[in-house]
Amino acid sequence: MTDGPLAGTRVIDLTRILAGPLCAMMLGDMGAEVIKIEPPGSGDDTRRWGPPFVGGEAAYFLGVNRNKRSLTLNLSVPAGQSILARLIEQADVLIDNFKIGTLDKWGFADEWFAANAPRVVRCSITGYGSSGPKASLPGYDFILQAESGLMSICGEPDGGPTKYGVAIVDVCTGMLACNAVLAALNARQRTGAGQKVEVSLYETSLAMLVNVAANYLAAGRGGGRYGNGHPSIVPYTTYHAADGMMAIAIGNEAQFVKCAGVLGHPEWAHDERFSSNAARVEHRKLIDGLIDAALKADVTDAWLTKLKAVGIPCGRINSVAQALDDPHTDARRMVETVDHPVIGPLRMLGIPFKFSATPASVRGAPPTLGQHTVEILQRQLGLDAAAISALRENKVI
Repeated sequence: MTDGPLAGTRVIDLTRILAGPLCAMMLGDMGAEVIKIEPPGSGDDTRRWGPPFVGGEAAYFLGVNRNKRSLTLNLSVPAGQSILARLIEQADVLIDNFKIGTLDKWGFADEWFAANAPRVVRCSITGYGSSGPKASLPGYDFILQAESGLMSICGEPDGGPTKYGVAIVDVCTGMLACNAVLAALNARQRTGAGQKVEVSLYETSLAMLVNVAANYLAAGRGGGRYGNGHPSIVPYTTYHAADGMMAIAIGNEAQFVKCAGVLGHPEWAHDERFSSNAARVEHRKLIDGLIDAALKADVTDAWLTKLKAVGIPCGRINSVAQALDDPHTDARRMVETVDHPVIGPLRMLGIPFKFSATPASVRGAPPTLGQHTVEILQRQLGLDAAAISALRENKVI
């Protein structure tokens, strides 16, 4: 049971890999009941994406599939499609990331939904959307980072294009999908009807260009690579202290004046080359070099203390381990432990959104393949042991 904001909402998750499973997990974290449907014998591709493996389960899969129940189902055969149809009729949300036309091929066209499940919100996650010259192509995060221009603006100015450290297009697509599903559920309160929601890796990756896209569309300026720097704000990058690296992000003139004073160079604020952000952008290499040289006079912790004392945004460049072990991470419950049926206590990321009255929660561990097949078929569809045994013999489940 859950008191989450989506308590009483049932989600059918037909997705695999990252964007779709992340969307469904977020809905589950908010209290929805999520049924993850997987191919018998193999399951979600990410179950095999390792090392690392923990108790035979890939850490990748474990990271985006909590708060779900797993049902194995062969959707390529009529018996499997019949079970899916019954589950959809009882659901509020259906999420898939199949190629365009797959659900139609199995009999789940718009007309079927209108006749059998008119209140269901359908979310389709694709590579390139349902129209346009690339609509039939599969989508891959790495390829979309390349095609969208995102990769062209990552990396050192004199180096080559670089991808992000995580599958950021998949992650953002999953978040947009979740947002869109919530909006469609809200609209259903007013209209009484579900609707189809589309998100694609292609459109997400273009939307992620934000200010860089605006620079081109509004002013004709293409994006470039600035390393850890910002195309329109200086100083706004990483620097070297005596014992390590740190990040400083100056957002306005008052902050620059204070930063210059802390670094022992108040005269910078009156230098015409640095007295405005536009001037500093023009003389980016010079001011960044001067700041880097000044910071080498002391250690990172000392500089962070001094800079934070006057309101300068700054931070240590942590490893992933340091970030996850930080006391603030613990204080914000961004690492939680859940009991897994095979692994035992399993540490995983916490929930990044907090509700004051209807709390989100980590209620269930990522399921083993088909862990809840019998339970779902019995309790939700009313099938008896003989019927379930026949489905298993016929390789439907």
